[in-house]
Parts: sequence; structure tokens; C-alpha cells
Amino acid sequence: MDDAPLMLCAGEALTDLIHQGQEQWVARVGGSVWNVARALAALGERTAFAGAISRDRFGDELWAASEAVGLDLRLLQRIDRSPLLAIVEQGEPPRYFFVGDDSADLHFDEQALPDGWAGALRWAHFGGISLAREPLASRLVAMAERLKAQGVAISYDPNYRNLMDERYTPTLHRMAALADLIKVSDDDLRGLFPGLEPEAALGRLRALNPQALCLLTCGGQGASLFSGEQRCDARAPVVDVVDTVGAGDASAAGLLYSLSRHPDRPLQAHLHAALAAGSAACMESGATPPRPLAMGQLFNLLQEEVSS
Repeated sequence: MDDAPLMLCAGEALTDLIHQGQEQWVARVGGSVWNVARALAALGERTAFAGAISRDRFGDELWAASEAVGLDLRLLQRIDRSPLLAIVEQGEPPRYFFVGDDSADLHFDEQALPDGWAGALRWAHFGGISLAREPLASRLVAMAERLKAQGVAISYDPNYRNLMDERYTPTLHRMAALADLIKVSDDDLRGLFPGLEPEAALGRLRALNPQALCLLTCGGQGASLFSGEQRCDARAPVVDVVDTVGAGDASAAGLLYSLSRHPDRPLQAHLHAALAAGSAACMESGATPPRPLAMGQLFNLLQEEVSS
């Protein structure tokens, strides 16, 4: 396949229906894995999103938003099924649920992808609720295992949501064991390992694959990046925050971008790339991909702070 993607994100693209008060609801395109794909494409990476969306207006908006940032659309399938919706009743603390018992995303078919689609891949990213929804979850885990066997590096962000109960544990263990990079937030740790303090929960997660890079994000407090016994910490740069929607997904994309484009960078610089991308995303409304110029400026600022 000519111009095959270098980066792949496989999983869910969905629509958030957000309650605005009274009888007002607003629809926003989203989905954790899809957000990472869009951010990578916006940063200039040759990126494809592998997943399935509906053929209605919700699917049309997801398609248009994918096209707008230059995502490779050859792996995005349109299915005659209902859309996957996230109903967000309340923002902070979050209260939400998902609608999509037989929605389009569950009908993604890897066998229908074009020949040669994986030939040039460097990284493949998985996670989100797609790994907690059968039969899609099993298909994606199997895809990750096949790509890993082909030498593709695997990135995994569980991105905890309330449907990830004890049935999700085997998937968590399988994907963590496969991963070259695990991205997790402090909120994810609380959800995935209830009753454990964050440090103990992180230790439990890292024990599943001690060799994997591990990015821990803590919102405005900053982030840490682990590689074996090595650890780097950094605070997030100060920016004018519009909102924090999609910031964690953008940080994962920023780190993947750095690892792909600059594999020889020191660990601290990779962490700065993640923080710069996440903070740049906070300067935009909704799950808007970070602007490359803003990310570059914030990355340089973080690097200068270390050297000064």
C-alpha cells in the first residue's frame, strides 16, 4: 500500500452528548483513541485511525473531523448501525453513561482493511472503552498481538471508565504485558485499582511489564515518565486554560510523536514533549488537537527551564 501509515490508533470514535442545563444538550466528536489519532495527524505524523463509525449525521461529523486534520481514512469503516454515544450528564464530578449496545464501533472488521496497511507501521496505539466492549475488545487485543509479533511498538492507555469492572482485568493484564508504552493518569489508577494508594497502584501496574515506558499524568500537577529504574518528573507549563478535555490524549500523542521523530532524546525531553502537547490542548476548546506551534513553544520553554 503506497503511503502506508507510520502510526496507527485502533479503537473507538464516538459522540459526546453533553448536558448544558435545562433541556440543552450539545454534541461533540470524541473518543480517547480517536483523539490520539487526530493529535498525531495534527502534529504531522502519517497516522491512520482503524475503527468503525455510523453512516448517519454523527458518523458524518466524525469523518469530517478526521479528514480536517489529515488522518488516513483508508482504515476508517462506515457501518449501517447506530452511533456510539457518551451521555455526559454532569462534568465535575463526572457522571456519564454510554449508549451503543449494537453500535457501529462493535462491527469493525480487520479483515476488510486494504492489503499492506500495516507494512510501514512504527507504533500502534490501543485503549479506551473499545477494549471493554465485546466483541470489539477481543479483536483489538488480537490485532495488537499480531502487530507486536511483526515488530510494531505498542502503546496502551486504559483510560478508565465506569464500565471497566472486574471483567476488564484480563484485558488490562494482556495489554500491559504487550505494551512498549503505558500511559495512565492518577484518576485511571484510582479506578483500575480501587482501595490502593496511587503509588501502590502504579507499582501494581508497572509490575505487569517492568520494561515498558510508563507515562503517569497528574493534571495540572505535571507528569512523570518511567523507564526501568529511571524516573523523570516535570510540572506542566502555565497556560491560559480554556478546558482540559482531551489533554491526556494529547499528552499521549505528544510522547508518541517524540518517540517516533526523536528516538534518541533523553527521557526528560520525551516527558517535556508529552507535557507540551497536553498543555497546548488545554488552550483549545473541547478535544481539539494541540497546535504544533504552541506545542513547540511550550516544549522549548520546558527545556530552557531545565538548562537555566
